[in-house]
Amino acid sequence: MSTDVTDERLSLVKTAPTAPASPAARRGRTRRRLGPGRPIPYGRALGPVLLLAIWSGGSATGLIDARNLSAPWTVVATAGDLIADGRLQTNVWTSAERAVSGLAYGVAAGLVLALVAGLSRLGEGVIDGPVQIKRGIPTLALIPLLILWFGIGESMKVITIALSAFVPVYIHTHNGLRTIDARYVELAETLGLSRPRFLLHIVLPGALPGFLLGMRFAVTAAWLALAVVEQVNATSGIGYMMGLARTYGQTDIIIVGLVVYGLLGLLSDGLVRLVERKVLSWRRTLAD
Repeated sequence: MSTDVTDERLSLVKTAPTAPASPAARRGRTRRRLGPGRPIPYGRALGPVLLLAIWSGGSATGLIDARNLSAPWTVVATAGDLIADGRLQTNVWTSAERAVSGLAYGVAAGLVLALVAGLSRLGEGVIDGPVQIKRGIPTLALIPLLILWFGIGESMKVITIALSAFVPVYIHTHNGLRTIDARYVELAETLGLSRPRFLLHIVLPGALPGFLLGMRFAVTAAWLALAVVEQVNATSGIGYMMGLARTYGQTDIIIVGLVVYGLLGLLSDGLVRLVERKVLSWRRTLAD
């Protein structure tokens, strides 16, 4: 009798329907199956390390001519010499001042214009068209005109960097404002929010993802513009150091300058990404 009861219980356990998986578990399985996979520790370093390995191997085997591209160890030694005599630090500081000044002016202009155009039909009609025209004109093509207007001093350099930075900030912030869900606006009107509270609690959080994306493009554009304007009558800066090295055929110093530009761009982009992760921690994306 007891054996029959035991067999019956086992059959019930086998045929009993399993409990449905929780939504979180289903999302986890879907993300693992369809997403890019689990994060790789230090995965962002794979590309640079591979590039450095190819460069080192080509230099060691003679496949890369040292007259065209100095070996990594030569570049490291040259960077050490430049740091020892203080030239590298001085030029990096000057370039950083130019880039930060131009970026600050460009971000401020792009943010203000995006808010005016995004919150007012009249503002959009007046501002958006000229900005889109500027978007189609490369900033570097304006350098001859900017030289005629502002000369070849620091003002021209900072303004060029600012013009390069403000367009991506405006474009992405304006797009973020225009894509805010209309239901939030209706909810704010239903709750009777004042204009300042509406801007603080609805508009700014809604536009923040677009603004931060624009910032990433802006910092990159600022360093690109800096690399060009420092070739125009500059007496200091990374670009000046590279231009002087080009005159004397010093490939190693040119590579040092390029590496510094790349590291500064990578560092500034990483700072923006860090801020983005902190202030947008509520979002769940494919990369999570």
